[in-house]
Amino acid sequence: MDPQDHHRSPSLQPPELEKILVLRRPYIFSVHEHDFSNRFHLLKAYESPLPLHDFVHAHAQCVKAVLCSGTYPIKAELIRHLPALQLIASAATGVNHIDMVECGRRGIIVTNAGDTYSDDVADGSVGLLIDVMRRITSGDRFVRGGYWLTSTHYPLGSNLRGKRVGIVGLGNIGSRVATRLEAMGCIVSYTSRHKKHSTPFTFYPNILQLAFDSDALVLCCSLTNDTRHMIDNKVMMALGKKGVIVNVGRGALIDEAELVKCLVEGDIGGVGLDVFEKEPNVPKELFELDNVVLLPHNTAFTKESFYDAAQVLIGNLEAFFTNKPLLTPVDNKF
Repeated sequence: MDPQDHHRSPSLQPPELEKILVLRRPYIFSVHEHDFSNRFHLLKAYESPLPLHDFVHAHAQCVKAVLCSGTYPIKAELIRHLPALQLIASAATGVNHIDMVECGRRGIIVTNAGDTYSDDVADGSVGLLIDVMRRITSGDRFVRGGYWLTSTHYPLGSNLRGKRVGIVGLGNIGSRVATRLEAMGCIVSYTSRHKKHSTPFTFYPNILQLAFDSDALVLCCSLTNDTRHMIDNKVMMALGKKGVIVNVGRGALIDEAELVKCLVEGDIGGVGLDVFEKEPNVPKELFELDNVVLLPHNTAFTKESFYDAAQVLIGNLEAFFTNKPLLTPVDNKF
């Protein structure tokens, strides 16, 4: 033993790191896990040989904070097994995967990633719309499949200029999508929970009226009991045979069975989907359709957004453990 060890002050010993329960490895850990492990003691349920219930039970009395992403539900049953829980820090923007009612009952604070993903999702939304309307992915398959060698015929796409695009949910993401599309010459309108008096875009009080007067719909709203399956058969029929739907919100905003039926029967023009009702399961009927563009729920994922989201998450966790104001608390009105 080093003789100097006897003279070291206890205050010089590294402080014990605060414990955080992580149920499933969030996507953000693929780049920034070390930033979290350097600051916190991560209790990784997904690496434990114990069943989840046993792992949670083993740490239940000491876990004050849970770090989660949008891919794993935080249900009331789990929350009830964590009597010391005070904070759920989500790496996602939406909180529909968290039982907010139970959190409100227990006084548990929820934070999210704020608007760190908004610009990237807006870019992805516009990209999906351009892809479907200009048939870019379809053209890629046409070339890669060797069809260009035997046929010069390729279906014409449509441009965006002058198209009437309805934004469903004019929040952080929706307003950014609207601004981008307006700059491209689109005629933008929207529906939302409330009319936005600070925006120049035309407001529609309901989704059906918006669909009747739109060439395309871009879904940017959150998933609630009121918005579940809001894009139903009536809305699709109102949009019409040339209409396009882009969804970067949540899969269950659309009645997926009706969507498949309308696409197969040619009742709408095409879709660009980043989200699905039962991810990662996607209806196989969509795979064969050239007017469909599919992404694996990743329009938000860029190197830049992951870095920004990591800083917000770490900031929220450090603020919580030092009794400082949280960066992005979610107003629990559920």
